[in-house]
Amino acid sequence: MRRLRLLTAGESHGPAISGVLEGLPAGLRVSTALVDRDLRRRQHGYGSGRRMLIERDRVVWTAGLRFGRTLGSPLGFRVDNLDWPNWAERMSVEPLPDERRPKPITLARPGHADLAGAIKYDTDDVRDVLERASARSTVARVLAGAVARQLLAANGVRIWSYVEQLGPVRAFPDAADSLAAVPADWPARDLRVPSPLRCPDPDAERLMIAEVDACAEAGDSIGGAFVVVAEGVPVGLGSAAEWDTRLDAALAAATMSIQAVKAVGIGEGFAVAGMRGSEVHDEVDLGAASGGWERASNRAGGIEGGMSNGMSIVVRAAVKPVSTLRKPLGSVDIVTGAPGKAHIERTDIAIMPRAAIVGEAMVALVLADALLTSFGGDTLGDLQAAVRRRRGRTGRPASSLG
Repeated sequence: MRRLRLLTAGESHGPAISGVLEGLPAGLRVSTALVDRDLRRRQHGYGSGRRMLIERDRVVWTAGLRFGRTLGSPLGFRVDNLDWPNWAERMSVEPLPDERRPKPITLARPGHADLAGAIKYDTDDVRDVLERASARSTVARVLAGAVARQLLAANGVRIWSYVEQLGPVRAFPDAADSLAAVPADWPARDLRVPSPLRCPDPDAERLMIAEVDACAEAGDSIGGAFVVVAEGVPVGLGSAAEWDTRLDAALAAATMSIQAVKAVGIGEGFAVAGMRGSEVHDEVDLGAASGGWERASNRAGGIEGGMSNGMSIVVRAAVKPVSTLRKPLGSVDIVTGAPGKAHIERTDIAIMPRAAIVGEAMVALVLADALLTSFGGDTLGDLQAAVRRRRGRTGRPASSLG
């Protein structure tokens, strides 16, 4: 990111997850309630493990706010880990005598950071690696993303998501475009009372729940795919000038950085590989109703030439099953070389509803950074004025977000 910088710290079972978000303009009113709402959304979902029954994530601001508004200085925050007292000795900061140290974890989990990290950091205890590699670290990203979402909302942008697939079950399987089949009231409804797996197709969701139950019975895990949509994005975020200024590249990298994500697509994504140009590209028209540029379709997912084109930005991500299995796979002890079964860490069966929330956060961070890069502004008012000028030039009004 060019204008925003996010640094995070904290281990899964340490005292807290903390972070600093630098580069926000002064004058943005930050709602703590909305930040806490997104933290709660990250903890919701059928198939979640027992950890979600322990934690009650709430933000504690440590810098950068006064009377509810940003000062233009770095925004500091933390979220306390309520499980920390149960791990205080096992995760002790100070040295412990050998007889009090927990038994090291030496059987790496296939698919996790365990083995590569143990080799990289020359450790004989995989916990040194897995604590930070854990998806618990996404707490800080969702928190920072919730702030970025508020900056975007102040400039007419709305972000929402849904679970499109879990295992073999897809939402709206008979629809040519599952996104077009999502009910118009889904984004608002999802914020109020999310469904168990955050899938807008009730029939598909029932089958998804059955898949999760079957995996639980088998001691297995299951993956899927989610979609993140950003509406009302101004034209021209990102740039075609250099490879590392392209908006689609930034979104792909940020989404791929989420634990367990293995593939990212913008718009139609991989589907364009089997289509002709006449089937892929979105025809341009001057809308009679809006007086602005319009498209007959949005297969590009709102981005052309590395720049936002005024249509909704659509990001899809494929998520592999989590690496910890209750019936573990085979592994080899990193100290003795003896074969054995992989370490079992407290885990989830399915993470799709929560992974999509992290996806929202990463998209929000990238778009907020691109907004500030394109329009600048030391204050929120300066930024908003620049965005209004761009919208006037393109003839596309800001979306009515309701």
